[in-house]
Amino acid sequence: MRHRDRVAEALSHSKPDRCPWQASFTPEFAGRLRGEMGSGGSLAHNPHGGGNPYDLEMGFDQDILITSVGWANSYYGEGDEYVDEWGVGWQSVAYATPFGVGHYTEPRGHPLADAGALARYQPPDPSRPELYADAHRLIAQHGDEYWIVGSTVTTIFETAWAMRGLEQLMTDFIEDPDLADAILDIPYKYHLIAAETLAGMGVDMIWIGDDVGQQHGMLISPRHWRRFLKPRMANIIDRVKAVNPAVKVAYHTDGCVYAIIPELIEIGLDVLNPVQPAAMDPARLKREYGRDLCFWGSIDEQHTMPFGRPGDVRREVAERIKTVGSDGGLILAPTHHLQLDTPLDNFWALLEAVTGRSWAPDVLRPSPI
Repeated sequence: MRHRDRVAEALSHSKPDRCPWQASFTPEFAGRLRGEMGSGGSLAHNPHGGGNPYDLEMGFDQDILITSVGWANSYYGEGDEYVDEWGVGWQSVAYATPFGVGHYTEPRGHPLADAGALARYQPPDPSRPELYADAHRLIAQHGDEYWIVGSTVTTIFETAWAMRGLEQLMTDFIEDPDLADAILDIPYKYHLIAAETLAGMGVDMIWIGDDVGQQHGMLISPRHWRRFLKPRMANIIDRVKAVNPAVKVAYHTDGCVYAIIPELIEIGLDVLNPVQPAAMDPARLKREYGRDLCFWGSIDEQHTMPFGRPGDVRREVAERIKTVGSDGGLILAPTHHLQLDTPLDNFWALLEAVTGRSWAPDVLRPSPI
Protein backbone atom coordinates (compact mmCIF):
# COMPACT_ATOMS: atom_id res chain seq x y z
CA MET A 1 0.00 0.00 0.00
CA ARG A 2 1.36 3.45 -0.89
CA HIS A 3 2.07 5.67 2.10
CA ARG A 4 -0.43 8.30 0.95
CA ASP A 5 -3.15 5.69 0.42
CA ARG A 6 -2.55 4.34 3.92
CA VAL A 7 -3.11 7.79 5.42
CA ALA A 8 -6.12 8.50 3.21
CA GLU A 9 -7.67 5.20 4.25
CA ALA A 10 -7.18 5.96 7.95
CA LEU A 11 -8.60 9.47 7.61
CA SER A 12 -11.68 8.07 5.92
CA HIS A 13 -12.29 6.05 9.11
CA SER A 14 -11.34 2.79 7.48
CA LYS A 15 -8.63 0.42 8.63
CA PRO A 16 -5.59 0.32 6.31
CA ASP A 17 -3.01 -2.46 6.02
CA ARG A 18 -1.25 -0.98 9.05
CA CYS A 19 -1.63 2.16 11.11
CA PRO A 20 0.08 5.12 9.40
CA TRP A 21 2.76 6.85 11.42
CA GLN A 22 4.95 9.94 11.63
CA ALA A 23 7.71 11.26 13.86
CA SER A 24 9.94 14.30 13.94
CA PHE A 25 13.28 14.73 15.64
CA THR A 26 15.25 17.43 17.37
CA PRO A 27 18.61 18.06 15.65
CA GLU A 28 20.53 16.20 18.36
CA PHE A 29 18.30 13.13 18.18
CA ALA A 30 18.56 13.11 14.38
CA GLY A 31 22.34 13.23 14.80
CA ARG A 32 22.25 10.20 17.11
CA LEU A 33 20.21 8.30 14.54
CA ARG A 34 22.66 9.16 11.77
CA GLY A 35 25.57 8.07 13.95
CA GLU A 36 23.84 4.81 14.86
CA MET A 37 23.15 4.05 11.21
CA GLY A 38 26.57 5.15 10.03
CA SER A 39 24.98 7.46 7.48
CA GLY A 40 27.13 10.45 8.45
CA GLY A 41 26.57 13.89 7.02
CA SER A 42 24.97 16.97 8.50
CA LEU A 43 21.84 18.21 6.82
CA ALA A 44 19.89 21.40 7.49
CA HIS A 45 17.33 20.62 10.13
CA ASN A 46 13.97 21.98 11.17
CA PRO A 47 11.41 19.58 12.65
CA HIS A 48 8.60 21.78 11.32
CA GLY A 49 9.76 21.43 7.70
CA GLY A 50 11.70 23.58 5.28
CA GLY A 51 14.92 21.71 6.02
CA ASN A 52 13.57 18.65 7.82
CA PRO A 53 15.70 15.52 7.21
CA TYR A 54 13.33 13.77 4.81
CA ASP A 55 15.93 11.05 4.25
CA LEU A 56 15.42 9.83 7.81
CA GLU A 57 11.65 10.00 7.58
CA MET A 58 11.53 7.99 4.36
CA GLY A 59 14.18 5.58 5.62
CA PHE A 60 12.04 4.79 8.65
CA ASP A 61 8.96 4.01 6.56
CA GLN A 62 6.99 7.03 7.73
CA ASP A 63 3.84 7.85 5.81
CA ILE A 64 3.83 11.65 6.06
CA LEU A 65 6.27 14.29 4.83
CA ILE A 66 5.87 17.85 6.13
CA THR A 67 6.73 21.13 4.45
CA SER A 68 6.40 24.32 6.42
CA VAL A 69 5.91 28.04 5.84
CA GLY A 70 5.65 30.46 8.73
CA TRP A 71 7.06 31.65 12.00
CA ALA A 72 7.68 28.11 13.30
CA ASN A 73 10.56 27.82 10.83
CA SER A 74 12.41 30.32 13.02
CA TYR A 75 12.88 27.76 15.80
CA TYR A 76 16.34 26.70 14.66
CA GLY A 77 18.44 29.71 13.71
CA GLU A 78 22.21 30.16 13.67
CA GLY A 79 24.13 30.97 16.82
CA ASP A 80 23.31 31.01 20.51
CA GLU A 81 21.35 34.22 20.04
CA TYR A 82 19.64 35.47 16.89
CA VAL A 83 16.77 37.61 15.67
CA ASP A 84 14.33 36.17 13.13
CA GLU A 85 12.68 37.98 10.25
CA TRP A 86 9.69 38.81 12.45
CA GLY A 87 11.97 40.72 14.80
CA VAL A 88 11.65 38.10 17.56
CA GLY A 89 14.85 37.53 19.51
CA TRP A 90 15.82 33.96 20.36
CA GLN A 91 18.24 32.33 22.76
CA SER A 92 19.55 28.77 22.67
CA VAL A 93 19.14 27.05 26.06
CA ALA A 94 21.04 23.87 26.89
CA TYR A 95 19.58 20.86 28.69
CA ALA A 96 21.39 17.76 29.95
CA THR A 97 20.41 14.17 29.19
CA PRO A 98 22.08 10.77 29.75
CA PHE A 99 23.00 10.89 26.06
CA GLY A 100 24.58 14.33 25.91
CA VAL A 101 23.58 17.97 25.91
CA GLY A 102 20.68 19.17 23.79
CA HIS A 103 19.47 22.66 22.99
CA TYR A 104 16.10 24.31 22.69
CA THR A 105 15.53 27.82 21.49
CA GLU A 106 13.27 30.20 23.39
CA PRO A 107 11.83 33.59 22.35
CA ARG A 108 13.44 36.28 24.52
CA GLY A 109 13.00 39.51 22.56
CA HIS A 110 9.55 40.84 21.60
CA PRO A 111 9.41 43.50 18.86
CA LEU A 112 5.93 44.68 19.90
CA ALA A 113 6.58 44.76 23.65
CA ASP A 114 6.04 48.51 23.31
CA ALA A 115 2.57 48.97 21.82
CA GLY A 116 3.82 52.11 20.08
CA ALA A 117 5.98 49.93 17.83
CA LEU A 118 2.86 48.48 16.17
CA ALA A 119 2.32 51.53 13.95
CA ARG A 120 5.72 51.13 12.26
CA TYR A 121 5.97 47.31 12.33
CA GLN A 122 6.44 45.64 8.94
CA PRO A 123 5.71 41.89 8.96
CA PRO A 124 7.41 39.50 6.53
CA ASP A 125 5.86 38.96 3.11
CA PRO A 126 4.12 35.55 2.86
CA SER A 127 3.95 35.77 -0.95
CA ARG A 128 7.69 35.40 -1.62
CA PRO A 129 8.17 32.50 -4.07
CA GLU A 130 11.24 31.19 -2.25
CA LEU A 131 9.10 30.30 0.78
CA TYR A 132 7.39 27.60 -1.27
CA ALA A 133 10.42 26.10 -3.03
CA ASP A 134 10.59 23.21 -0.55
CA ALA A 135 6.87 22.48 -1.01
CA HIS A 136 7.17 22.54 -4.81
CA ARG A 137 10.10 20.11 -4.71
CA LEU A 138 8.47 17.80 -2.17
CA ILE A 139 5.17 17.57 -4.05
CA ALA A 140 6.91 17.01 -7.39
CA GLN A 141 9.33 14.37 -6.14
CA HIS A 142 7.26 12.53 -3.54
CA GLY A 143 3.62 13.55 -3.81
CA ASP A 144 2.69 10.36 -5.67
CA GLU A 145 3.94 8.19 -2.82
CA TYR A 146 3.66 10.15 0.43
CA TRP A 147 0.94 12.12 2.21
CA ILE A 148 2.18 15.71 2.04
CA VAL A 149 1.35 18.07 4.89
CA GLY A 150 1.64 21.85 4.53
CA SER A 151 2.39 23.21 7.99
CA THR A 152 1.50 26.71 9.16
CA VAL A 153 1.54 25.93 12.88
CA THR A 154 1.96 28.67 15.48
CA THR A 155 -0.73 30.16 13.30
CA ILE A 156 -2.01 33.03 15.43
CA PHE A 157 -1.58 32.98 19.21
CA GLU A 158 1.99 31.70 19.55
CA THR A 159 3.45 34.04 16.95
CA ALA A 160 1.48 36.95 18.41
CA TRP A 161 2.73 36.38 21.95
CA ALA A 162 6.28 35.97 20.67
CA MET A 163 5.97 39.44 19.16
CA ARG A 164 4.22 41.03 22.14
CA GLY A 165 5.29 38.88 25.12
CA LEU A 166 3.02 36.20 26.59
CA GLU A 167 2.08 37.99 29.81
CA GLN A 168 1.46 41.27 28.01
CA LEU A 169 -0.73 39.71 25.30
CA MET A 170 -2.78 37.90 27.96
CA THR A 171 -3.20 41.25 29.71
CA ASP A 172 -4.25 42.84 26.43
CA PHE A 173 -7.07 40.29 26.13
CA ILE A 174 -8.59 41.89 29.21
CA GLU A 175 -7.44 45.49 29.15
CA ASP A 176 -7.11 46.33 25.45
CA PRO A 177 -8.85 43.79 23.21
CA ASP A 178 -8.60 46.08 20.18
CA LEU A 179 -4.82 46.11 20.50
CA ALA A 180 -4.83 42.32 20.94
CA ASP A 181 -6.87 42.01 17.74
CA ALA A 182 -4.41 44.18 15.82
CA ILE A 183 -1.46 42.07 16.96
CA LEU A 184 -3.20 38.74 16.37
CA ASP A 185 -4.12 39.83 12.86
CA ILE A 186 -0.45 40.02 11.84
CA PRO A 187 0.33 36.28 12.06
CA TYR A 188 -3.27 35.38 11.16
CA LYS A 189 -3.10 37.17 7.81
CA TYR A 190 0.39 35.85 7.09
CA HIS A 191 -0.44 32.21 7.82
CA LEU A 192 -3.78 32.46 6.01
CA ILE A 193 -1.98 33.38 2.80
CA ALA A 194 0.58 30.64 3.40
CA ALA A 195 -2.11 28.01 4.04
CA GLU A 196 -4.12 29.03 0.97
CA THR A 197 -0.98 28.93 -1.17
CA LEU A 198 0.01 25.48 0.06
CA ALA A 199 -3.54 24.19 -0.43
CA GLY A 200 -3.51 25.52 -3.99
CA MET A 201 -0.19 23.82 -4.68
CA GLY A 202 -1.72 20.44 -3.89
CA VAL A 203 -0.69 19.41 -0.39
CA ASP A 204 -2.95 16.76 1.10
CA MET A 205 -3.38 18.37 4.50
CA ILE A 206 -2.98 21.82 6.04
CA TRP A 207 -1.66 21.81 9.60
CA ILE A 208 -2.66 24.83 11.69
CA GLY A 209 -2.83 25.48 15.41
CA ASP A 210 -1.43 27.06 18.55
CA ASP A 211 -0.67 25.69 21.99
CA VAL A 212 -3.68 26.76 24.05
CA GLY A 213 -3.73 23.89 26.57
CA GLN A 214 -1.68 23.02 29.62
CA GLN A 215 -1.46 19.80 31.58
CA HIS A 216 -4.86 19.99 33.28
CA GLY A 217 -6.82 22.62 31.40
CA MET A 218 -6.72 25.55 29.04
CA LEU A 219 -3.83 28.00 28.94
CA ILE A 220 -6.31 30.70 28.02
CA SER A 221 -9.97 30.56 28.94
CA PRO A 222 -12.40 28.97 26.48
CA ARG A 223 -14.13 32.36 26.42
CA HIS A 224 -11.00 34.10 25.19
CA TRP A 225 -10.30 31.29 22.72
CA ARG A 226 -13.80 31.83 21.30
CA ARG A 227 -13.33 35.60 21.17
CA PHE A 228 -9.84 35.84 19.71
CA LEU A 229 -8.89 32.56 18.01
CA LYS A 230 -11.95 30.56 16.99
CA PRO A 231 -13.28 32.98 14.30
CA ARG A 232 -9.85 33.33 12.73
CA MET A 233 -9.24 29.58 12.73
CA ALA A 234 -12.71 28.99 11.29
CA ASN A 235 -11.98 31.36 8.44
CA ILE A 236 -8.67 29.69 7.66
CA ILE A 237 -10.39 26.29 7.48
CA ASP A 238 -13.15 27.69 5.25
CA ARG A 239 -10.66 29.41 2.97
CA VAL A 240 -8.31 26.45 2.44
CA LYS A 241 -11.25 24.12 1.78
CA ALA A 242 -12.60 26.63 -0.74
CA VAL A 243 -9.22 26.49 -2.51
CA ASN A 244 -9.16 22.67 -2.39
CA PRO A 245 -12.31 20.90 -1.11
CA ALA A 246 -10.37 17.63 -0.77
CA VAL A 247 -7.74 19.01 1.59
CA LYS A 248 -7.81 17.84 5.20
CA VAL A 249 -7.13 20.22 8.08
CA ALA A 250 -5.26 19.27 11.25
CA TYR A 251 -5.16 21.45 14.37
CA HIS A 252 -2.27 21.32 16.80
CA THR A 253 -2.50 22.20 20.46
CA ASP A 254 -0.64 20.69 23.35
CA GLY A 255 -2.33 20.02 26.65
CA CYS A 256 -5.88 19.49 27.86
CA VAL A 257 -8.45 21.11 25.58
CA TYR A 258 -11.61 19.08 26.19
CA ALA A 259 -13.52 22.36 26.55
CA ILE A 260 -13.11 23.39 22.90
CA ILE A 261 -13.15 20.08 21.01
CA PRO A 262 -16.85 20.28 20.05
CA GLU A 263 -16.21 23.75 18.64
CA LEU A 264 -13.19 22.55 16.68
CA ILE A 265 -15.51 20.01 15.07
CA GLU A 266 -18.07 22.76 14.49
CA ILE A 267 -15.62 24.88 12.47
CA GLY A 268 -14.68 21.97 10.22
CA LEU A 269 -11.61 20.37 11.78
CA ASP A 270 -10.65 16.92 10.46
CA VAL A 271 -7.66 15.90 12.62
CA LEU A 272 -6.62 16.73 16.20
CA ASN A 273 -2.91 16.71 17.06
CA PRO A 274 -0.94 15.69 19.18
CA VAL A 275 -3.32 14.09 21.76
CA GLN A 276 -1.02 14.04 24.79
CA PRO A 277 -2.06 11.05 26.93
CA ALA A 278 -0.73 12.73 30.09
CA ALA A 279 -3.23 15.55 29.49
CA MET A 280 -6.19 13.90 27.71
CA ASP A 281 -7.33 10.28 27.52
CA PRO A 282 -6.99 9.12 23.89
CA ALA A 283 -9.56 6.35 24.33
CA ARG A 284 -12.10 8.84 25.70
CA LEU A 285 -11.48 11.18 22.77
CA LYS A 286 -12.09 8.30 20.38
CA ARG A 287 -15.31 7.27 22.14
CA GLU A 288 -16.74 10.78 22.34
CA TYR A 289 -15.48 12.36 19.11
CA GLY A 290 -14.18 9.55 16.91
CA ARG A 291 -17.10 9.79 14.48
CA ASP A 292 -16.23 13.38 13.65
CA LEU A 293 -12.49 13.59 14.24
CA CYS A 294 -9.35 11.67 13.41
CA PHE A 295 -6.32 11.78 15.68
CA TRP A 296 -2.62 12.29 14.99
CA GLY A 297 -0.17 11.51 17.79
CA SER A 298 -1.02 9.81 21.12
CA ILE A 299 2.37 8.21 21.95
CA ASP A 300 3.57 9.70 25.22
CA GLU A 301 6.67 11.86 24.88
CA GLN A 302 6.51 13.00 28.51
CA HIS A 303 6.98 9.56 30.07
CA THR A 304 6.95 6.49 27.84
CA MET A 305 9.40 7.43 25.10
CA PRO A 306 12.11 9.04 27.28
CA PHE A 307 11.70 7.09 30.52
CA GLY A 308 9.96 3.81 29.68
CA ARG A 309 11.39 0.56 28.43
CA PRO A 310 10.97 -0.95 24.96
CA GLY A 311 8.21 -3.18 26.29
CA ASP A 312 6.34 -0.13 27.55
CA VAL A 313 6.59 1.46 24.12
CA ARG A 314 5.29 -1.67 22.38
CA ARG A 315 2.37 -1.96 24.80
CA GLU A 316 1.41 1.69 24.34
CA VAL A 317 1.51 1.40 20.54
CA ALA A 318 -0.66 -1.75 20.68
CA GLU A 319 -3.12 -0.05 23.04
CA ARG A 320 -3.46 3.04 20.84
CA ILE A 321 -4.01 0.99 17.69
CA LYS A 322 -6.57 -1.19 19.50
CA THR A 323 -8.54 1.73 20.96
CA VAL A 324 -7.98 4.92 18.95
CA GLY A 325 -7.20 3.18 15.66
CA SER A 326 -9.56 0.24 15.88
CA ASP A 327 -11.53 1.37 12.82
CA GLY A 328 -8.96 3.72 11.35
CA GLY A 329 -8.94 7.38 12.27
CA LEU A 330 -5.41 7.35 13.72
CA ILE A 331 -2.00 8.54 12.54
CA LEU A 332 0.34 7.24 15.20
CA ALA A 333 3.08 9.63 16.34
CA PRO A 334 4.99 10.73 19.42
CA THR A 335 3.33 13.81 20.88
CA HIS A 336 6.42 15.99 20.38
CA HIS A 337 9.72 15.89 18.52
CA LEU A 338 11.76 12.93 19.72
CA GLN A 339 14.43 14.47 21.91
CA LEU A 340 17.94 13.61 22.95
CA ASP A 341 16.73 11.98 26.19
CA THR A 342 14.94 9.18 24.29
CA PRO A 343 16.83 5.84 24.38
CA LEU A 344 17.38 4.51 20.88
CA ASP A 345 16.06 1.11 21.98
CA ASN A 346 12.72 2.81 22.59
CA PHE A 347 12.78 4.29 19.11
CA TRP A 348 13.50 0.90 17.52
CA ALA A 349 10.66 -0.59 19.60
CA LEU A 350 8.31 2.12 18.30
CA LEU A 351 9.33 1.39 14.72
CA GLU A 352 8.88 -2.35 15.10
CA ALA A 353 5.55 -2.05 16.87
CA VAL A 354 3.95 0.25 14.31
CA THR A 355 5.44 -1.17 11.08
CA GLY A 356 5.48 -4.84 12.04
CA ARG A 357 9.04 -5.08 10.75
CA SER A 358 12.32 -5.85 12.47
CA TRP A 359 14.77 -3.00 12.19
CA ALA A 360 18.54 -3.43 12.12
CA PRO A 361 20.24 -0.06 12.60
CA ASP A 362 23.62 -1.29 11.37
CA VAL A 363 22.26 -2.06 7.91
CA LEU A 364 19.65 0.69 7.54
CA ARG A 365 20.76 3.28 5.02
CA PRO A 366 18.17 5.94 4.20
CA SER A 367 18.50 7.55 0.76
CA PRO A 368 18.85 11.36 0.63
CA ILE A 369 15.98 13.35 -0.87
